[in-house]
Amino acid sequence: MLTHLVTPLLMCIGMGLAYLGAFAHPAPHHLPVAVVGSSRSAQLLAQSINDKAGGDLEVRTVAHRSTAVDQLKHQDIFGAYVPKGEGSGKGRGDAGEGNGQARVSGNAGAIGGARSAGGARSAGDAKSAGVGNAATPELLVATAASDTSASVVQKIFTPLAAQQGAPLKVTDVAPTADDDPTGQGIFFLLVAISIGSYASVAVIGGAGAVLPIRLRAALAVGTSFVVSLIGTAFAGPVFHLVDHGLWGLWGMAWLYSAGILLIGTGLHTFLKRWTTLGVMALFVMLNFTSSGGIFRPEMQNGFFAALHSFWNGAGFVEGVRSHVYFDGYGLSGHLWTLALWLVVGVLMVGVAALAERRRRSAEAEAAANAAAVAAAAVAATVPEPAPKPVRGPVDDGVEEELEEAVGV
Repeated sequence: MLTHLVTPLLMCIGMGLAYLGAFAHPAPHHLPVAVVGSSRSAQLLAQSINDKAGGDLEVRTVAHRSTAVDQLKHQDIFGAYVPKGEGSGKGRGDAGEGNGQARVSGNAGAIGGARSAGGARSAGDAKSAGVGNAATPELLVATAASDTSASVVQKIFTPLAAQQGAPLKVTDVAPTADDDPTGQGIFFLLVAISIGSYASVAVIGGAGAVLPIRLRAALAVGTSFVVSLIGTAFAGPVFHLVDHGLWGLWGMAWLYSAGILLIGTGLHTFLKRWTTLGVMALFVMLNFTSSGGIFRPEMQNGFFAALHSFWNGAGFVEGVRSHVYFDGYGLSGHLWTLALWLVVGVLMVGVAALAERRRRSAEAEAAANAAAVAAAAVAATVPEPAPKPVRGPVDDGVEEELEEAVGV
């Protein structure tokens, strides 16, 4: 029995290392932000912040507020500070454009309010006019990209506004859905779809082990279809995590779930009872922590930041964000990530099919050899019957003579 405890203990160690390693000490690492303005003072401010950050931030200057809004909506930056007196006119990327209305908080002290981003959306929200206010410093954020990053950016720039003697106005140029104020509902949707997928692997691989692998693969694809429909129902009519784009979300959910199920089905051929631990390591320990659903890679260490660039959970989370909140910008790259993981799953099933075929051939050959050895052993222990005497022509003649004699 003690040997069966190895698996849960390894899960405990793996989950602890992964979650605490990824989430225990979040801190910005080269987090890109901007200072809006073309004046000498704006450039000096950006340089001063860069020098004090010591690599935590990458501060750039942009000439116009509209340019900063564009970069926020492309997730090139995660905050833009408009100093007092540096407001600019309306532009094509102003905050009023995009999927949702920009929301403004006129008081930086609303950190403990309705939004953890530190007041990026407060009870007194108002629609942004899309024009920088020269009398009040302003911070532009995009909470749909990351609520935690928006919170960190606000904590950085609030003291600067205080030095200018004015409250900081925070404008959210890409707000999330009303029923998902932190934007982290997409991450928990990822968790639900992942659990439904990798838990089904144990059933298909265990109870379905007697089935041909092509049938197990078909079951995996069918299960992924059901799991993706459940996830879409959660995101839409049940919890209203997104208010549009459900068909696109369903497509990404199916790609994501099918990849996990096919990879797990293929791995079961080789890992057997260790399959659950294997898929948990791939799709929980390394996956949830690198998805960007809680902290973006700019807030994590290099290991998880690197995983974010190609892991399937990051492809799903960032793909849904791009599709729902950022007009599909960068969506094709995230779709390619999900598609490549699905291809890996198909290849894994193919490799497993070859391995099982060879295994069956080897077992059949071993059974034939065992039967031959058994037959030889039986033949060696049973004596052969004595041969009958061979009669020649002389004996036949003598017999004929005796028959004639008896006849006489």
